Amino acid sequence: MTVHKALTVAGSDSGGGAGIQADLKTFQELGVYGMSVLTALTAQNTQGVHGVFPVPPEFIAQQMDAVLSDIGTDAVKTGMLFNSIIIETVAKKLKEYNVRNYVLDPVMVAKGGAPLLVTEAVAAVKEHLLPLATVVTPNLPEAKVLTGMEKIETKEEMKEAAKLLHDWGAQHVVIKGGHGTDDIVTDLLYDGREFVELSAERFHTQHTHGTGCTFAAAIAAGLASGKNVREAVKQAKVFITAAISHPLGIGHGHGPTNHWAYRREGSNDV
Repeated sequence: MTVHKALTVAGSDSGGGAGIQADLKTFQELGVYGMSVLTALTAQNTQGVHGVFPVPPEFIAQQMDAVLSDIGTDAVKTGMLFNSIIIETVAKKLKEYNVRNYVLDPVMVAKGGAPLLVTEAVAAVKEHLLPLATVVTPNLPEAKVLTGMEKIETKEEMKEAAKLLHDWGAQHVVIKGGHGTDDIVTDLLYDGREFVELSAERFHTQHTHGTGCTFAAAIAAGLASGKNVREAVKQAKVFITAAISHPLGIGHGHGPTNHWAYRREGSNDV
């Protein structure tokens, strides 16, 4: 029996909708054995982030050593890394263990607006992580910060941002269109040669907490299972669309997506 494995290196969301918790749920739903390295603890719910406690870099390195030296992994996804020291620590370990299938979710701001990446760390993401990334998955605000572009609103501007991020080292770039205003949400996948558009109906709901984490984790799960990047991204798009379109209605703010909707959608039991 072949067991496909994926490792998430990210922050903990005590509310369960994003971060490590969302990633592990996604791995499980897509048939992949999930492992985790915690980079930060957050006191968080659907109404916001109420506290952040970064994990010491030395302990992050120790966690990565423990997992990668013994169990190994078929893919790694990183999320909230918080500061440049943590970023450099994670990058060093990714290189040390010659990690392949690395999905970089450049988490910067929580759904409620709280910063999850300090300003000085943006340069570290570009310098240390982008060149290692098999796939990078910024939303429109994150793509603006990473590229320094004044605005990214049109499809041509999304393409320009994707080309820049690819030029800076990422093998594949997915510019997510969820922060746009069109009734159809279009994500743009770029591999350095051609663009592929992935579109789905926009569902007007406030229950979108953890969408970025979940989408990137689904890509990592697909890669861990042996899918190529295009196949993994397409599956992730279907997964997150199902998760958003069947909201759980939990909490009084930005509620989590429905991680079991993809599996249950066929049986209409969502």
